[in-house]
Amino acid sequence: MKRSIFVLVALLLASALPAQTPPPGGATAPAAAATVVPDAGAPADASAAAPPAGAGASAGTRPASTGPFRLNIGLEGAGEKGEVSVALQILIVMTLLSVAPSIVLLMTSFTRIVIVLGFVRTALGTPSAPSNQIVIGLSLFLTFFLMGPIFDRVNEEALRPYLAGQITSVDALDRAVVPLKQFMLKQTRSRDIEYFLQLGGYGPTAVRDLPMRVVIPAYVISELQTAFQMGFLLFLPFLVIDFLVSSVLMALGMMMMPPVTVALPLKLLLFVLVDGWHLVVRSLVQSFAA
Repeated sequence: MKRSIFVLVALLLASALPAQTPPPGGATAPAAAATVVPDAGAPADASAAAPPAGAGASAGTRPASTGPFRLNIGLEGAGEKGEVSVALQILIVMTLLSVAPSIVLLMTSFTRIVIVLGFVRTALGTPSAPSNQIVIGLSLFLTFFLMGPIFDRVNEEALRPYLAGQITSVDALDRAVVPLKQFMLKQTRSRDIEYFLQLGGYGPTAVRDLPMRVVIPAYVISELQTAFQMGFLLFLPFLVIDFLVSSVLMALGMMMMPPVTVALPLKLLLFVLVDGWHLVVRSLVQSFAA
């Protein structure tokens, strides 16, 4: 009985253990460790010389790449004579984008227009109508309308030849400044130009040779002076209405009645009857044409 039990346990153990078959040829060393040394006179066997597929991956070797990865960045125009390098051109463009609002405000007709329209709103006694967005938007569109011929000259004389490759970027910048300088000098008083020439230590200078550092501040001061003069003339008729309303209310003994309450409708009525917005815009446009 005990013998039969031992035989049964032996059979179960034999069936549970995996069958191990010896490698062919009786070699006990692993195949990866084997080294093949070809004979000097025998031709090289490609199959014998090539390592197994799994051996290269286990050794940590990488497959040979088809070619190196290259990234070429061209800087066209950097080596041309008289041409600014591309890096410097990008810097100039970014600078112009950052100061573009200042250029629009100080080198165009925007300054005078927005100040005069603000005076009209204040003289009417309606500080919130029209709103700031409407005043600035109208000023911008009037500026684009008035500066249209100047922008066309800049496009024809500077931008198109530069894009066509006929002139360099430096020449394009010099040509683009000429129409703007002529426009600003036409609206600038000679007294302001002489003051900044004296302040900068310049001697007698011809008009075509005036630097922009002198023309721009002189132009801005002249625009402020002209805008305040136009604003004063706009205030006069509305100031007369305020005096008349105050005198009538005092004569009627209505001292507790605010004059602004009565004067505001009369101002609006007068402004509408004379077509005030048309007169203001026409005066602004004609002031630049003079």
